[in-house]
Amino acid sequence: MNQAEIMKVAQGSMIERKEWPVFGAGDTVTVHYKIKEGNKERIQPYQGVVIQVKGDETVRTFTVRKISGNIGVERIFPIHSPFIEKIEVNRRGHVRRARIFYLRDLRGKKARIKERKY
Repeated sequence: MNQAEIMKVAQGSMIERKEWPVFGAGDTVTVHYKIKEGNKERIQPYQGVVIQVKGDETVRTFTVRKISGNIGVERIFPIHSPFIEKIEVNRRGHVRRARIFYLRDLRGKKARIKERKY
C-alpha cells in the first residue's frame, strides 16, 4: 500500500457516516447547520442552490449558493460534518453540467433553473 491508500483508509475509519438524500448540482436544498454561540447551540437553516459537489466518499464537499439581500452568498459544507443536523432536498433542478458557476453572473428570471421531471 502506498501512502495515499493508507490516508484513505485512515480517513474512512475516522468519519461518522450519515445517510443523506441524493442531490446534485441544480438542486435546491436546505441544510440545517448547528451553530455554537458561546455556550449555547442553535440550528440555522441555510437554503440555496447546490452549485457543485466535489471530492470522493471520504472528503466530499458541496457548495450552496443563496441570495441574501441582493447579494449572492456561497457556503461550502463538508458532507460528513458533525455540525450538519439534516439536509432536505426542496426541488430537483435540471442542469446540463456538474458545476454551475455561470449562475453567479445571472440575476432575476435568468437565474431560474428548470425543475427535473420524473
